[in-house]
Amino acid sequence: MTALEKIFGRTAQMTVLENLIKHQNESTYLSGIAEETGLSHSSVARVIDPLLKADVVIEKRLGKQIRTFRLNMDNKTTKLILDFHIKLNKEFE
Repeated sequence: MTALEKIFGRTAQMTVLENLIKHQNESTYLSGIAEETGLSHSSVARVIDPLLKADVVIEKRLGKQIRTFRLNMDNKTTKLILDFHIKLNKEFE
């Protein structure tokens, strides 16, 4: 159980966010997130939408059907989330 899960519980959105944090300098696909997290493709698609709207996650389309995602490292909210994540993990070590 991660530090975020200990406080906020395990939700699909939290699981997706933690996966993106884990791979913060990489782009990934919905299917890749689903495979790594054990969530369904449709669950990942559903919970990534609010992260896109908040500009925490950036979407890049490759062709008509392929979508890639990565954390928006230029976004102030993303930076706050990452800072909180680091401090929280240190607290629970």
